[in-house]
Amino acid sequence: MTEPTPASVAVVGSSDGPDAGPHAHPARTAAERKAALDAIAAEVRTCRLCPLAAGRTLAVPGEGDADTEVVFVGEGPGYNEDRQGRPFVGRAGELLVRMLATLGWRREEVFITNVVKCRPPDNRDPEPAEIAACAPYLHRQLEILDPALVVTLGRHSMGRFMPGARIGAAHGTMAAMEPATGARDALVYALYHPAAALRSTEVERQSYADVAGIPAALLEARQRRDLARSTPRSEPAARQSPEAPDAPDASQLPEASEPPTLF
Repeated sequence: MTEPTPASVAVVGSSDGPDAGPHAHPARTAAERKAALDAIAAEVRTCRLCPLAAGRTLAVPGEGDADTEVVFVGEGPGYNEDRQGRPFVGRAGELLVRMLATLGWRREEVFITNVVKCRPPDNRDPEPAEIAACAPYLHRQLEILDPALVVTLGRHSMGRFMPGARIGAAHGTMAAMEPATGARDALVYALYHPAAALRSTEVERQSYADVAGIPAALLEARQRRDLARSTPRSEPAARQSPEAPDAPDASQLPEASEPPTLF
């Protein structure tokens, strides 16, 4: 299938990509974030918290830029990932790279991880107990990265951040993240898993269209986060104030003239 190149997607600009803005990570330096992520990766590589550890070749903690504002979260490692210890390095990963290229982005400019860090046998779906065992690692990664936007890849990843949603209806839409996920003040944006796109030309078409909405989602996420962090947080006794409105669907957002930079 020929890769569509949306007219609204332009070359990445100095302030319009997944790179973090000047106030995105006030608590840690880039070096401190990288060191903290490396420490989590070391724990993951020796983890024995669930039965998946017994069948793995290598654990797959995740990789990418510690200074990014965009985190992609898949479901779990496959055959190639298990052999290399890196996320999305098989055919699905190649498709993800091509999709990012339509935005002028490279995989090195985002952070990529999974809800489970070891390969489930025969690439079966991860089980709830396995997702729960890995959840503290993902929570800590998101807490350290402090992204503006979390992009889910597939229904199991989406279910972690959009409970009860169905991928057929939720793909290409976004919602506010729960602070308990580790990514406070962030938005979550749902995509089909690239492996599903490899099996269906229609899902592939929809996936490219959904990816084209990521830059506008990132701009919206930045604006919401900046507003949240510029407003003094209420004291516990003042929790009766109205809740913030739900995040709009990507289809309701204005197109970004240039895809936002990642730093």
